[in-house]
Amino acid sequence: MDLIPEGNKNGGSIWQLDSSAHCKQRSQRLTLASVIASQGQNRTRITEFLLLAFGKRQYFNALLFVLFLVFYLISLLGNILVISLVVMNQSLHCPMYFFLSQMSVSEILFTSSIVPNMLHLVLAGGGNVSVSRCIIQFCLLGVPTIAQCFILAVMSFDRYVAICNPFHYTQIMTFNLQVRASIGCWMLGFLLSLIIYFFLHELEFCDSNIIDHYYCDIAPVLKLSCSDTRPVELLTSLLSAPLVLSPLLFIIVTYTSILLTILKIPTISGRQKAFSTCSSHLSIVCMYYGTLATIYIFKPKDSSLDVNKTLSLLYTLVTPLLNPIVYSLRNQDIRKAAEKSIQVRRKQINI
Repeated sequence: MDLIPEGNKNGGSIWQLDSSAHCKQRSQRLTLASVIASQGQNRTRITEFLLLAFGKRQYFNALLFVLFLVFYLISLLGNILVISLVVMNQSLHCPMYFFLSQMSVSEILFTSSIVPNMLHLVLAGGGNVSVSRCIIQFCLLGVPTIAQCFILAVMSFDRYVAICNPFHYTQIMTFNLQVRASIGCWMLGFLLSLIIYFFLHELEFCDSNIIDHYYCDIAPVLKLSCSDTRPVELLTSLLSAPLVLSPLLFIIVTYTSILLTILKIPTISGRQKAFSTCSSHLSIVCMYYGTLATIYIFKPKDSSLDVNKTLSLLYTLVTPLLNPIVYSLRNQDIRKAAEKSIQVRRKQINI
């Protein structure tokens, strides 16, 4: 008999038994799942997972595919535009925009690790992925995610020095410091993700191979493991606090100092000008940590799997889409650089 997912009214998943119509499909699935008998055990060892994505709903999936593709392309082009503007315009060669370009790089890497495969799964109504590839995908997601937390903290330090200590800004925020800080953020992301990879790689998966999600998140993967997952759970718990809370607390402290400094400025126009230099960064911090809190902290405990997948879309598609839009709309330097590039391009076409 075969298990076939079918959507219910509550947005979850139920399973039907089919004994004859899908015998051929059953044999194909068993082949794809690569279920291998474990030596000396009655359990079966899993070498591939079945990602259900959003189920087998043809017209609904077609709509989702178009919507996700549009979001991904806008996000990709927006972040590439920000990087190009920072590289090509001399007026943007300063620490704030250097770190902004690093943010855009992290967004491109993050979305490109999830969305292309997600688009394939949406069209196919789900699909198989090897255990090793699943673990690699999760760790690849960890690199830009961890790096982004620390890049946001470094950007807040840049704004702190610019507003609270403006006379020593150029002496403190040197290009050498920018490069070292950027390399440090990416190295932390790579090394910590590599540690998590070695722990996950040691796990064995038995019996069930079904993940009701569109990418390999750590929680559903650990649920399928027949090994002792306590070391991995302890590791992730120990790492999550310094990786998420430490940069956030640093950002809160720096912006508290920035706010106190701005309030001491005697003129309203001076206050507005000072705050405008960090409003874009503050907006991105609120969106980034707001979506993380929505998914992992304030998510209802009894929420369905479809609700969990919808909330994850905020983090994987919406936030990377909004970041370049926020900077282009709220930042005058970015808008001026974009207008200048368009004018130069028009002159080249006319010539």
